[in-house]
Amino acid sequence: MSTSTPTLMLDAEALYAQLLQQIQQAFPDPSGLAVVGIYSGGAWIAERLARDLGLTTPAGMIDVSFYRDDYAAKGLHAEVRPTQISFAVDAAQIILVDDVLYTGRTTRAAMNELFDYGRPARIMLAALVDRGGRELPVAADFVAHVAAFEPAVSVNLHRADDGLLSISIDHA
Repeated sequence: MSTSTPTLMLDAEALYAQLLQQIQQAFPDPSGLAVVGIYSGGAWIAERLARDLGLTTPAGMIDVSFYRDDYAAKGLHAEVRPTQISFAVDAAQIILVDDVLYTGRTTRAAMNELFDYGRPARIMLAALVDRGGRELPVAADFVAHVAAFEPAVSVNLHRADDGLLSISIDHA
């Protein structure tokens, strides 16, 4: 008798709609709100959030490669991108966006980098998927889906040429 593990299917577009709705409920008037996405998946989501929330300031993009505490062990990935923040970080209310929240180390690195640009009044975290496995005390303020995955499983957000999002769940 063989046992198979059911494959979890996640609809990234439906999850995005849930995330947007949560933020809209928390901020019926989003004026004064800024969005910063962590490359790459978080940046894709942040771009859409800025547009769909009607923000006048474009979404900021942040690459945490040099801020990670495991930089020496992992080195740099192939595509280091420049951080782009076109608004004053000082006293800003910022929603920091990541596609998948896992250990919390990427979030910590992103906050460290944001503080190099100024002192925000508040940083809130939004994630499409919270996969558990935290190593640092980090929790999302806005999250569309919570699911536990084994450490060997990789949850990845993809963006098609037409801008539509999809999620793959890859077992190592």
